[in-house]
Parts: sequence; C-alpha cells; structure tokens
Amino acid sequence: MEASKAIGLVEPHAKKDARLDGYRWIILGLAWLTFFISFVDRLTWGNVSISVGQTLEIPVAALGAFVTAFYVGYVLANFIGGFGSDWVGPRAMLAGAITTLGVFTFLFSFTNSLAMGFALQILMGLAAGADYAACAKLIAAWFEKRSRGFAMGLFLTASSLSVVATNAIIPTVLQEISWSTLYQVLGTVTVMIGLASCALLRNSPNAAVASVTTPSDIGALFRNRDLMILAIAGFGATWGTWGFAFWANALMIGGHGLSPVSAGFIVALVGVGAIAGKPLVGLISDWFGGIRKIPIIICLLSFCGMLLVFGVLTTELQFQLAAPFLGVVAFVYSPLLGAMVTEIAGLRRAGSATGITAGLWQMGSVIVPVAVGLVYQTTSSFYMAFVTLAAGPLLGAICMFFVREVESPRTVAR
Repeated sequence: MEASKAIGLVEPHAKKDARLDGYRWIILGLAWLTFFISFVDRLTWGNVSISVGQTLEIPVAALGAFVTAFYVGYVLANFIGGFGSDWVGPRAMLAGAITTLGVFTFLFSFTNSLAMGFALQILMGLAAGADYAACAKLIAAWFEKRSRGFAMGLFLTASSLSVVATNAIIPTVLQEISWSTLYQVLGTVTVMIGLASCALLRNSPNAAVASVTTPSDIGALFRNRDLMILAIAGFGATWGTWGFAFWANALMIGGHGLSPVSAGFIVALVGVGAIAGKPLVGLISDWFGGIRKIPIIICLLSFCGMLLVFGVLTTELQFQLAAPFLGVVAFVYSPLLGAMVTEIAGLRRAGSATGITAGLWQMGSVIVPVAVGLVYQTTSSFYMAFVTLAAGPLLGAICMFFVREVESPRTVAR
C-alpha cells in the first residue's frame, strides 16, 4: 500500500473565515511560547550543571544522568500526550502539561541530593512530554497544507531560539543569582504561560476536526512501515542535535578551557543559524509541492560532517565561525520530519502519530547524554565525543533512503 494511502487523510478546512484565519496566528503564537519555555526549562541544566555538581558533589558522568532522567519521563509522556491530544484535545493536554512543568521546575530549586534531583527531572520530563504532539495537532488543525510547512517551521524556531536565549542569558544571570533562584523564576513564568494557554487556546477552527483515537488506530500507526522508519531516522537526528545542545558547553569548557560565558555564546550562535533556516525550509517545501525526503537526507549528512569538523577545532574563534553553519544543519530537518509524520499518518491521527514518533525520536535524547559522558570520561578526547554525536545523524540519513515519501501532500487520500 502506498504511503499516501496507508491511513486516510481528512482536510478540515472546507471554508474560509476571516476571523478564524487571523486567530490561527494567535494559536501558533501560543504554541510557540509554550514550546519555547518548555525548552528553556530543560536546557537550563546545561548551563547550571557544573555549579550544581560542585554544590552537591556529583561526578561528571552523573550530570548526564540528570538529562537522561528528564528524557525518561519525556519519552513516556510523548506517547501519552500524543494519544491524549487526539482523545481530549490538544488544548487540555498542552495547558495542563505546561502548568505542571512549571510547578516541578520550581520544586527543582530545592534539590539537595542526587536522588531528589533525579526524581524531579523525571517528573519534569513527564510534564513536558505532551508539548510537541499537542502543538503539532493544533497546527495540523488550524493550518491548511499550503501553509503548514511554513507554520511548522515558524513553530520550531522556538527550540532554536531557546538554545540562543538560554546560552546567551543564563550564564550571565548566574553571575547575579543562584541556580536555585533561577529555577524558581523559570517555574513561575512557566505556570503563567500554562494558565494563559488554557484561557486562549482552541482545539480547532471547526468541530469536525475533533477525533477519538481507538486501539485499531494505534495498531495501524505501529504497522505503518514508513512511519516506523521515520521514527528511527528521527532518533538518529535528535541524538546529534540534543546531544550537542546538552554537552557542547561542558565539552568546550573542559576540553579547551573556554569560559562558561564564551562557550554559551558559541552554542547561542548555533541556535542563530537554525532560527532563519527552519521557516525558510518549510516555506520552500510548501512552494515545491512538499518535497521532504531529499532535503532531510542532505541536512543529516551535512550535520554529521559538521559535527566531525567541530570536533577538530581548537580555538574560540574557530568555534564561533563554525557554529552558525552547524546550527543550520543541526535543526533545519525538524519541520520536514514533523510534516512527513502528519502526511503519512493523516490529520485525524496527527496527535497520536506525532506522540509515537516523537517518543521514539527522544530515545536518542535519553541515551546520548550518558553515552557522550562515558566516552569523554573514558577517553578524555574532545574529538571522540563528537564522533559519538555524529553517529546519530549518519544513521538518520541512511534510514531516510528507505522512507517512501507521500506522492502529493496537497492531495487528499481516500
């Protein structure tokens, strides 16, 4: 069966309404804001980990375990959040998840032991896990195909800008306040955004988009060959992206003696490269009939190459020059992968399909922090750490060769 016909696609936008057409940008803005604060909450650890480790006397390898703890919860919640977005609606899932994340982020400020921090990171991951699937469901419901790639690209700039903001601001802020106060501020802001989302979000522009996920629907998604290969490809891609995001600062500080502020600025430049690239690649994809597969392969192979190049650099200036180019290829594949999921699975099951694939993608984020930490601790080699990171996007590119692209994402399948 062709990928485009594997699961029925229903396009919900039968009529145009000027007010709804305008309100969809408010929906996109709220989805963007929730995703942004969710990433700031999780990425802050990359900047505070050294300070927390010294305070709690935690060894280097255990710092990566905190990230793994977050993603253990996050992966589980991706599945639940995806199904829930189709069952109770993305508004309830997203607002509830972000508000709860704010509470646990605030509580993390009181961490005084490895066990307590590990437990709270798992809870933070469980709270944050519904964000991506719920947001993808909202975008699928509110944006027609001819503008969905661009909307997805704009939405996903939130993760890139969070890298920029976190690494440009947090190291400087930490010179003025403690890491515990920082988490209290972040938790409060996150709760406020969650409450605003509850008040302003709407599931869809019309009731016809509402759907209920059944066990047979879930089984069909897991039996979809292309969706499962896409999940493995995304696993490799996120292995490289978030492995770099969580370890780059510590590797540059420990491996080449850069200051925390300098390392944070370099990682921020990586995010700058991605901010313009994501909506641009989504827009181009919309213009040229939704071509996804080849651009993703090119991006992932380039990502692999840039990680290997980054691993042999030695000076601060070299890192600064390479960072924006690494940023483009490290993030720009994501709106195309997200679009392919909804096109292969169909809009009615967009939340569930996104939750399944995102959960499998984030397995890379669960494993890679510990893997890179062990490699670096064992070899003391900056380059070998980046070889470990580069293996992920290489795997992703190889898998993408076997994905059958939907013939025409503008055509409604029967």
